[in-house]
Amino acid sequence: MIDPISDLLLLLDNDDKKSFKAFLKRKNKRNDVKNVRLLEIIETDDINKLKKLYDPTKNRNAYHALRKRLHESLLFFLSNKVFERDNSEAHEALKLFVVGRFLLEGQFTKIGFKCLQRAEDKALHLEQFSLLNEILQTRLQYAHLDATVHVELLVGRLVENQQKLQQEAKFQIAYALLRAELQNIHLRAKIVDLNKLISDTLSKYRISLDDLLSFKSLYQLLYIANEYAAIHQNYALVRSFLKTADNFLFKHPEQAFLQLFYYLHILYYLANFNLRNGFFKESLMYLKRMDVVLSQGSPAFRTQFQLRCQLLKALNFHYLGDGAEGLALLKKGINQSIAKSSEVDLADLQLCLVMFLTQFRDKTALVELQKLTRTDAWYEKKMGMLWTIRKRLLEILIHIQFDHIDLATSKLKSFVRRYKKYLMTVNENRVIDFAKLIEKYLLNPTIIHTKSYRAAVDAMVNQKENKDLFVMGFAAWLKALVTSGSPYQVLLDLIKESYSICV
Repeated sequence: MIDPISDLLLLLDNDDKKSFKAFLKRKNKRNDVKNVRLLEIIETDDINKLKKLYDPTKNRNAYHALRKRLHESLLFFLSNKVFERDNSEAHEALKLFVVGRFLLEGQFTKIGFKCLQRAEDKALHLEQFSLLNEILQTRLQYAHLDATVHVELLVGRLVENQQKLQQEAKFQIAYALLRAELQNIHLRAKIVDLNKLISDTLSKYRISLDDLLSFKSLYQLLYIANEYAAIHQNYALVRSFLKTADNFLFKHPEQAFLQLFYYLHILYYLANFNLRNGFFKESLMYLKRMDVVLSQGSPAFRTQFQLRCQLLKALNFHYLGDGAEGLALLKKGINQSIAKSSEVDLADLQLCLVMFLTQFRDKTALVELQKLTRTDAWYEKKMGMLWTIRKRLLEILIHIQFDHIDLATSKLKSFVRRYKKYLMTVNENRVIDFAKLIEKYLLNPTIIHTKSYRAAVDAMVNQKENKDLFVMGFAAWLKALVTSGSPYQVLLDLIKESYSICV
């Protein structure tokens, strides 16, 4: 069962948890309040201690009331932490606005107007239209106290900004509709023209992307494109977005460092899009730009992107043929992870390490796989169904590589029972076909010498929809099985055939 308090506690490091306990103790007006004790029990997940704290059958209402108060206190504590740690330009503009309005309310007009002017300048520069609207309305409210202000010009700025704000609101509506359509695409596994879908949705609300394209809107478009490509495991479908994003970044270099959150995500998406389209050197170029930005940005951004960048670098070197460097980068990333590192990003690195070792026929692949200790249900929720399916398939391949035939057969049966219905629902037939070929081999290993089996493997390898790099890795493993070759070398050969102009 999902525990919202436990989930929120994952956002706190050890120092934060100590601060939160101190915060609760200061807040408690009586010595018999049990919120700190409940917090400690939730941290240890000790059911027996929980029963001692409250008898579930007799004090259910009191227990749930205590949990609710603890949950609200934790949310309040987290909100204060966010404000304390957020040193972004947008947050600075917000603070200047709040202080300026407070000063005007207290009739400190001169310094109050100075704060509002500084807030307006920052909000305008950052394209924070919503905040700018509040600032301009406040300036109008107190305009009669400022002899230097030209009211009609101020009204003109407010009207112009409200038009931009309305356009941005329309874009958010279009974005929400596109996200909903993505979900439908995922469930039906249909392929649509994403560019047409986006342009039709924007034109429905009379939105000009040229006028509205910003770091935020570009980030949102790339997010949609990334999700769409991931659904189909085909990043060729979103190749056109590379040029759109490149052109925008070229035209707005001066704003990049003022929009670090969006800028870093855009660079990351472009690095990933280039990687998955076989443009490995271009992908490394974007990652190099990310390194420069991260070296100059806040530690929070470095923590957020460090493992992701390490993963993409490792993949690029791996597919360029430098498997040793790719492996070293993965191990370095895993070893450099810290308590604040994302468990999702760390799991990505760990599974990628397993994939590399499997392609190298390294016996430590199974040892590394066993370090992914969460349940399949957890991975399905946090990492996604396709990620978890890839993990389960890798496990089967590793057992086959090291002649654990009975265990591999058992794992395959379990895999089919759990995922066949889902795969059929989303029309992911290539995974079903791959599993069938594996099953035939497990039932009769000598079948790899027959013409019909080899022809089926070649047909799978040559299918256009199997040209995605991650899918190609599984096809290469199967090809190596029938040719007694190295899975990694077969993969490199397939990449050179498919991306000869890129490698």
